[in-house]
Amino acid sequence: MANRERIINEFVKLVSIDSPSFGEREMADVLLKELSDLGFAVTEDEAGKVYGGNAGNLYGYLPGEIDGPPILLSAHMDTVEPALNKKAVVHPDGTITSDGTTVLGADDLSGVVAILEAVRTVKEQKLPHRSIEVLFPIAEEVYLKGSDVFDYSKIKAKEAYVLDLSGEIGTAALKAPTLVSIEAVFTGKAAHAGFAPETGIHAIKAAGEGITAIQMGRIDTETTVNIGLIEGGLARNIVPEKCILKGEVRSLRHEKALEETEKIRQAFQKAADKAKAILTFETTFGCLSYETLESDPVVQRYEKACQELSIKTNYIETFGGSDNNNFVRNNITGIVMACGMNSVHSTKEYTHIDDLDRCTEIVIKLITSAK
Repeated sequence: MANRERIINEFVKLVSIDSPSFGEREMADVLLKELSDLGFAVTEDEAGKVYGGNAGNLYGYLPGEIDGPPILLSAHMDTVEPALNKKAVVHPDGTITSDGTTVLGADDLSGVVAILEAVRTVKEQKLPHRSIEVLFPIAEEVYLKGSDVFDYSKIKAKEAYVLDLSGEIGTAALKAPTLVSIEAVFTGKAAHAGFAPETGIHAIKAAGEGITAIQMGRIDTETTVNIGLIEGGLARNIVPEKCILKGEVRSLRHEKALEETEKIRQAFQKAADKAKAILTFETTFGCLSYETLESDPVVQRYEKACQELSIKTNYIETFGGSDNNNFVRNNITGIVMACGMNSVHSTKEYTHIDDLDRCTEIVIKLITSAK
């Protein structure tokens, strides 16, 4: 039912717009107009001002003819770097890539396009539909910053479909992790490395012993740990006074994430005490874990839509966060749908018109479903 040529043209147009995290202004302006033209009552919040960005989250409401609460559709506006001067290349076989110098932006413009085309098709064909709420957040790629500060009192829906997942169309994530960001600072004592090294306290050595004492990588089937950044030292002839470690813990169980984070803190503290260094240990949450049951209506509606389109469903857990983490935290039950993004966060990212088309068809089924 969807217009494949229009899907391609829309995708190519949106991809060409620079939309890095906190720099979504041009994208927001285009989507504001498109949603308004589709009949949505659209508002933009001040999320950008919170973070020093130039655009806010876009929220739209379109009343429908089918009784029942609205359905919430969401895809984020920002893209990861390298994200400037993106150009979509449409290949003869229907694959769409960048020119190889940037990401494509299918993460998450494939989701945005599917939502817009689904609503456009439903309106053109005068199909009765549920009331529709749309949320296009900013800054999802930097730990869900936009949806974290959205005013959820505006949302009427209790069920959400977030179009923001890799994999075959029909795949949906029902479980996602808590993500704890860690910053540990070891403070020792500077000294001349040649004349008086014994008078110093070597912060990098203390931090190194702390790293050696912890388990990293895949801790178990539900949990991962990584120290990804080390900063320290001023010169090769100075005993370093400070060393900063930055890392993360992810777990599908919130309690497990807290437990593993505490193990790391204790190991780092022991290493600092041994060296007579001072440790400061700070944590922040990138997102909180959730699990949506297959028996939930939001999943059953998705299952029915896919069955009617002869699309095989595949329900998975993911170690990546999405705006759905924040939706669930605000009492909106949701799932994350595959929407035609592949090899994301790389210059090899690609999509295919067949995937964009099939994802659009699923959204059409969802918004025209009476139950």
